Amino acid sequence: MSAVLLPGAGGSLTDHVLSEPGHWTRPQAPLTSRKAYAAAHVVPLVLGDNTPGAPAQLDWDATLGFRHDIWSYGLGVADAMDTAQRGMGLDWTATQQLIRRSTAEASAALAAGNPALEGRTVRDLIACGAGTDQLDPAGVVPGEPGLRSVVDAYREQLEVVEGAGAKVILMSSRALVKAARGADDYLRVYSRLLGEAREPVILHWLGTMFDPTLAGYWGSAAVDTATDTFLELIRSHADKVDGVKVSLLDAAHETRLRAALPEGVRLYTGDDFNYPELIDGDGTRHSDALLGIFAGIYPAASTALQAYDAGRPEQARAILDSTEALGRHIFSAPTFYYKCGIAFLSWLNGHQPGFQMVGGLHSGRSVPHLVQVFELADQAGLLLDPDLAARRMTIFLEGTGIGAPALASTGSTGGAA
Repeated sequence: MSAVLLPGAGGSLTDHVLSEPGHWTRPQAPLTSRKAYAAAHVVPLVLGDNTPGAPAQLDWDATLGFRHDIWSYGLGVADAMDTAQRGMGLDWTATQQLIRRSTAEASAALAAGNPALEGRTVRDLIACGAGTDQLDPAGVVPGEPGLRSVVDAYREQLEVVEGAGAKVILMSSRALVKAARGADDYLRVYSRLLGEAREPVILHWLGTMFDPTLAGYWGSAAVDTATDTFLELIRSHADKVDGVKVSLLDAAHETRLRAALPEGVRLYTGDDFNYPELIDGDGTRHSDALLGIFAGIYPAASTALQAYDAGRPEQARAILDSTEALGRHIFSAPTFYYKCGIAFLSWLNGHQPGFQMVGGLHSGRSVPHLVQVFELADQAGLLLDPDLAARRMTIFLEGTGIGAPALASTGSTGGAA
């Protein structure tokens, strides 16, 4: 059995024997009871200059290969979102390539004849974020000039996503926070964009725990007041809203919002803390899913959704519950560094050659945090090749000075010989 020495309290090392992977299965028919997208991360080029502020250089084979693995489990991919480091290392030039390449790969996946994708469309397989991150919010002025620049930026990105053939996710805009003077400005901007969209879109409400610069979105810092504005927009344009993705980490708020949505508008949960209960539902309604954590747990997530399809809700809920502790840890405060845990799991499972992220973001979490990611993923059966995961965890720890033959252990304080 695979084992690795892990640091515990006080720095002592304990032998950790890995569990067997979970009994995860790829579906042999399309998933039907819930609609789900995994928000995927991006893999940097190992020898690229992916330092803070540098243009992102991606390993396209690894990045796109990861998306194919998600599709093989019958899930859709939400791309070019915050999980892909929009506004945190992934620049607009690289984002355009990502949108076009991922959508082309979705078309190829459909053509490959996977029974889990039978009858699906490209828009079922991939939804991509359209925002305003080509704008520097610092240069946006409040009022009409700023609002015009925001609309123009959104239009540019809408054209890229729609032109590629993906479903549009209208992302929250840091620039709009600067330009808007109140709720009416949010309604004007979004109403114009929805009116121009070719197909129904997903609206994304991203909370401040994910991006502190979005405080006061929808024109108010009071969540209930902001929700009223959000619902006013949706009800006025229900024919252009496929669904809403809400990332506020507040299950009670999501349940109330879900009940208030017009018929036919989906609630795609973005709650990476409480997704098991929200996807399971309250006996009357359930949430669909558009989740960053699904990029880390997609074999388990797919197996759970297969259980819902088969009429085994207790089994489905038990699978989702078994991953909840991992999700809560990866998305713990400061939540905007959650991408680090997603990339770490990807590396442990062999989906990328090194533990790196664009913008140098792999330094965003501590060693103890990542050790716990490893332990919780193991408990959930999500280290799919235990031997590989153990080897890589050992390499990681030795690289940080834990468990490696160290000069300090022999009393030396000099440099390496």
